[in-house]
Amino acid sequence: MYYVAAALLGLSGLFYSASHHELGQFGADVCRYGGAFCDNPVVVFTGAALAAAWGMFVSIK
Repeated sequence: MYYVAAALLGLSGLFYSASHHELGQFGADVCRYGGAFCDNPVVVFTGAALAAAWGMFVSIK
């Protein structure tokens, strides 16, 4: 679950950078296919936080 949280955290950073036009043409392509996430990257970040919390909740030590 931590891998999923890390992947979602990376994706939220990608969408945030793309929405602020910091990635050039690649950012334009990202926002064309993931427009809803470029408009509001906090949705993906919230998913990452929930995945990390779930991973901590179910981990056995």
